[in-house]
Amino acid sequence: MKLTYLILITMFTIGNTSCHSQNKKNMQEQNNPLLCDPESGVCEIQTNKTSSANSSFLKANKKTIKIIYYTDPICSSCWGIEPQLRKLKLEYGNTIEIEYRMGGLLKDWSYNSGGISKPSDVANHWDEVSLYYDMPIDGDVWLEDPLMSSYPPSIAFKAAQVQDNEKAIKFLREIREMVFLQKKNITKWEYLELAANEVGLDIVKFKTDYEGKAKELFEEDLKLGRELGVRGFPTMFFTDTTGHKEMVYGSKPYNVFENALLKLFPNASKTSYDKTWSALFSKYASLTAKEFSELAGADRTESEKYLDNLTANGQLEKLTTKNGAMWTKKITRR
Repeated sequence: MKLTYLILITMFTIGNTSCHSQNKKNMQEQNNPLLCDPESGVCEIQTNKTSSANSSFLKANKKTIKIIYYTDPICSSCWGIEPQLRKLKLEYGNTIEIEYRMGGLLKDWSYNSGGISKPSDVANHWDEVSLYYDMPIDGDVWLEDPLMSSYPPSIAFKAAQVQDNEKAIKFLREIREMVFLQKKNITKWEYLELAANEVGLDIVKFKTDYEGKAKELFEEDLKLGRELGVRGFPTMFFTDTTGHKEMVYGSKPYNVFENALLKLFPNASKTSYDKTWSALFSKYASLTAKEFSELAGADRTESEKYLDNLTANGQLEKLTTKNGAMWTKKITRR
């Protein structure tokens, strides 16, 4: 069971993992493509290439700082950093440009190592990391309608990105909410189409790109990831206009992401923003209690009580899962 837990942690979380050296040795001997490093507290994907990408490609050109963000739609650690990422956008949006890249966390279930050979092995793990990251995740999707790969939703994101980058980011949020909270198998076209509709994408073009161009773009992301030495998710490369680089690897507190930015641009000015509930929900269509607490600068427990009061007053709607909740602004229908 212990080895099973370690492999699961390796597969679906990056950072803050407790392992033992002997277990690490065992996993290496099994030639598992995913390794857990107990000394650094992060989990890694083996790669043979490191930082061979064209440096001019990495430089910031639209804004002072460029962030290349390697992620995956079913990465629980990536879901775990949504509060920090949203705050970074609000405070330093005038300074940073974020380039989302897909990393390909789960190609298929063709391997069998350490007792992890089927999706149902992941269910309990997702429930555990939900508590750790204080973000709602329901692992029962792996029991009720399991995903065979993270490639289809990754390709779908690239198809959305072809049309509109901001809509693509909203699309990614939609499918993450589907898989983490609603237990939807986001490899299925019906859910991808539903999410695309929700964010206002042209569905005909979306489907055409999903079946064609997006696959090539996804392969390009994978290739660049290998060249950059991406070992897992989330990975963020912060670069300035000269190509100097800082990397944040794994799920980290907000100040770690902020400090990476400030190392490259010490004079970056922090933008003040409206922290009222109505302003935050106007900016982001959905918020968890952890996200609201982070963005509003409020106590976590008090934040949840506050959101519940707004729900009781009919101003918000609440989606409750067995491992937490998410709130959305109530839509008044005429």
